[in-house]
Amino acid sequence: MNQASAHSLPRVLGLGDVIALVVGGIIGSGIFLVPKDMAAAVGHPLLILAVWVAGGVLSMFGALSFGELGASMPEAGGVYVYLREAYGSAVAFLFGWTLFLVIDTGAIATLAVAFSSKYLPHFFAISPAGQKAVSILFILFLTVMNYIGVRRGADLQNVLTIFKLVALTAVCGAIFLFAEGDTAHFVRSGGAEPSGGLLGTFGVALVASLWAYKGWEAATYSAGEMRNPQRTLPWGILISCGICVVFYVVAQLAYLYVFPAAEIALSDRIAAEAMNAAVGGLGASIISFIILFSILGAANQNFVCSPRVYYAMAKDGLLFPQLAALRPRFLTPHNSILALAAWSIVLSLSGTFEQLFTYVVFGQWLFFGLTVAAVIVLRRKRPDLPRPYRTWGYPVTPVVFILASLYIAVSALISQPGKALAGLGIILLGLPFYFFGRKRAKKRVASP
Repeated sequence: MNQASAHSLPRVLGLGDVIALVVGGIIGSGIFLVPKDMAAAVGHPLLILAVWVAGGVLSMFGALSFGELGASMPEAGGVYVYLREAYGSAVAFLFGWTLFLVIDTGAIATLAVAFSSKYLPHFFAISPAGQKAVSILFILFLTVMNYIGVRRGADLQNVLTIFKLVALTAVCGAIFLFAEGDTAHFVRSGGAEPSGGLLGTFGVALVASLWAYKGWEAATYSAGEMRNPQRTLPWGILISCGICVVFYVVAQLAYLYVFPAAEIALSDRIAAEAMNAAVGGLGASIISFIILFSILGAANQNFVCSPRVYYAMAKDGLLFPQLAALRPRFLTPHNSILALAAWSIVLSLSGTFEQLFTYVVFGQWLFFGLTVAAVIVLRRKRPDLPRPYRTWGYPVTPVVFILASLYIAVSALISQPGKALAGLGIILLGLPFYFFGRKRAKKRVASP
């Protein structure tokens, strides 16, 4: 192994790997949980389907912009790099800080606890202490798989994503074939329509759908390990979003085939109930089994992608330099992976992760909006950047996504001002660490 390769991330991820990363990260538990909220918000089945499509289109609008940024700057770190180039290192650091402190570690903790306490007990009786142990083992398993090489982590993601898509296809097929359904449910709600203005209720449902689509942005973090990232990244994200739209709409149609929208609005376990209608008592077990693998894939995406952000921040001198180290044998940012795992375990044991996670929804969508706006900013600020891929529909598509991001952020601020302000406090808490890191980096540069 030559010296250069020992100090750089290997470019081993192809288009199929990126699609598996994005699809496996997006399709987690959202399609099993979100239909209730969407049905309760808009009521009519055609509106529910329209929300799924609108959420997918908006996600694609964001993906189009992220694709241009990733093709122009195909480096490890993704969103962090784009924010740094557009707005400076402070904004970029606050994104990375929030990602580590709450967003991705909180997501991993949430998934680990859901795996051990909500779905695994369907098959095994597990004590509370045993559930905590399983959560830790869940995180450690993904840590090891990604520690020993990005290829190993990506291969695991490929297997989990293929299984997930095949299983969801089989579930939808079984519901349509064996359940006693009624296609009239596709056009009739089966109950009273929700009160309130259509624009407001549609917006509430749209927020829920965008939560279910979240995850496409994470592929940008691993751009430094992609082959031909100028083409692989934008196409990988776009194809993945399209796949998810199709699966979400088909799954929603399967639910509607069995139950009217009014009943879906009252069900916390609509997928299991639809499968019970198709295959009887095995339905809940089948759905729980699929969700276990779905959760594992969603968490694995975080382990494959997120440590590359901390790696990029450390290379810029804003985090401890050890986080930029690569394990010579595996060429992985092993210390960043270990840091992600350690804090995820702490959050999973603390029991506060879900609360913390809701706090940063406000800030998270502000960062998304800022990132898409970076396409506009950098076209003016950095016309010298190569742009092998340009955002389709510019400037309409990025502006629409920016407005949607602002809508979500403002909605969170209005509906839950305490949580939104607490989230803003968590984000701003990173400023002292930023100034400390920048000061330390200047000292290192100045020292002989």
